[in-house]
Amino acid sequence: MSTTGWVVLGVVVVIVLWAISVYNSLVAMRQRVNQSFADIDVQLKQRHDLIPNLVETVKGYAAHERGTLEAVVQARNTAIAAPGVEQKVAAENMLTGALRQLFALSESYPDLKANQNFQQLQAELSDIENKLAAARRFFNNAVQEYNTGIQQFPAALFAGMFGFHPQQFFDLGESRAQLDQAPNVKF
Repeated sequence: MSTTGWVVLGVVVVIVLWAISVYNSLVAMRQRVNQSFADIDVQLKQRHDLIPNLVETVKGYAAHERGTLEAVVQARNTAIAAPGVEQKVAAENMLTGALRQLFALSESYPDLKANQNFQQLQAELSDIENKLAAARRFFNNAVQEYNTGIQQFPAALFAGMFGFHPQQFFDLGESRAQLDQAPNVKF
C-alpha cells in the first residue's frame, strides 16, 4: 500500500473515531436528560402519595369546602395520568394551583392550621416541593446541555439522522410569574 493510501486510511479512521466520540457524547447527554426526568418523577410520586392524606386531614375540618378538595383530587389524578413532559408540566402546574387553594383554605380554619397532622403533612409537602425545584433545575440544565449539544456543529450534521431531537424544558409556565414576585408583607 502506498503512502497516499495510508494517509487516506488514517484520515478515514480519525473521522470515524471522531464521529463515534460525538455520537457517544450525545447518547450520554440524552441519558442524563432521561435520568434527571426520572428524578423528577420520583419526587412527583412522593408528592402524589402525600396529597390523599392531606385531603383527608382537611376534609375532617372543612367538609363543606368540597369543591376545593375535589379540585385537588382531580388535579392529582390528572398529574398521575399525564404521559409526556408537556402534559406532565401542565398537570403539575394545575396541581400546584389546587394545592395553593387548599392551603389558602386552611387559613380560614384555625383548628386545622393548629392540627399536628396537617402541620406535618404541610412540612413534608414543602420539603418535597424544595426537592422538586432542585430536580427541575437539574433536569432543565441537562436539557439545555443536550439541546446545545445536538445543535452545535458538527453534531448538528447527523444528530437528526440518529434520532437526537430537542427536548422540552420542565417550565413552570404561568405560575412562574407568581413565584418570581416577592411576597407582600404587611404589619
